Amino acid sequence: MFLLDWLKTGVSWILVTFHHLLTSIGMDPASGWTWALSIVGLVIVIRIVLIPLFVRQIRAQRNLQLIQPQIKEIQKKYAGDREKQSQEMMKLYKDSGTNPLASCLPIILQAPVFFALFGVLQSIAMYNPNDPTYTPTGVFGWEQYSELLSQAHDAEIFGVPLYATFMHADVTPSPLATRILAIIMIVAMTFTTFITQRQLIVKNSAPDNPMVRQQKILLYVFPLIFAVSGINFPIGVLIYWFTTNLWTMGQQFWVIRNSPQPGTPAYAAREARIEAKKAAKQISSSPTTPGAADTSMPAEDVEDTTPRQQPKKTSRSQRKKK
Repeated sequence: MFLLDWLKTGVSWILVTFHHLLTSIGMDPASGWTWALSIVGLVIVIRIVLIPLFVRQIRAQRNLQLIQPQIKEIQKKYAGDREKQSQEMMKLYKDSGTNPLASCLPIILQAPVFFALFGVLQSIAMYNPNDPTYTPTGVFGWEQYSELLSQAHDAEIFGVPLYATFMHADVTPSPLATRILAIIMIVAMTFTTFITQRQLIVKNSAPDNPMVRQQKILLYVFPLIFAVSGINFPIGVLIYWFTTNLWTMGQQFWVIRNSPQPGTPAYAAREARIEAKKAAKQISSSPTTPGAADTSMPAEDVEDTTPRQQPKKTSRSQRKKK
């Protein structure tokens, strides 16, 4: 509980900091778009912090795919001995430097931030200056930021407050607009989650890899979970998750293009690009273009254009003297 409170303070401080930055360049401090972009700024900060973990995740996924044949062999060899199978698996992980949990670290570590943002937005939704029992969350309880709480509460995009949810749209000023915007954001969040998982399976997984079957299950399970639970997410949380999905798609595209798994379609495409670059470099560095006519001529075939000196006429006496 203490950790979550600490995270709520950090999340709210980042939101307020980006809000001040955006208002300093001319954006309306009371606009919902200013607060929405502050949430985007929060995503950028969190994802930059998680880059080292993302690198570890990629390496772990690569190692897991590479050692799948050995894992399958251990499972077959010690099918009737669970304890021995577990020991051999742990030994294989240690020898190959693979940590199975590293492949899901970014998602696990983002979950507390997700719940912290949910709590901050819920606190903003419950804001009531006439209620003596109300306690602001995070830095919104600090005296220097107290006036921002009312601005965040009243901030709207398309007439919908950022704390609004699909399930509780009736308590908002415009229930219909809230439900429409919530559905659009849920669909966008679900679609980007599906595309991110599919990108990983289609481009960066070997066809004969046993892990592909598990990844295909997650391809449909994760979007379904988000689609069902999204009706209880505030608009601000949906903006956060949609933005982090876009970041993941771009980051994953870069990694798959530049450091693909061996034996995958992305790896074959990368090798083809490398060979094409080498061929283009050889062509550009050659002295003549292949297929072009050689206009040079041998020395003996060059016509001599030097004028010949005509012999002078001499008399018989001059020739005798010579």
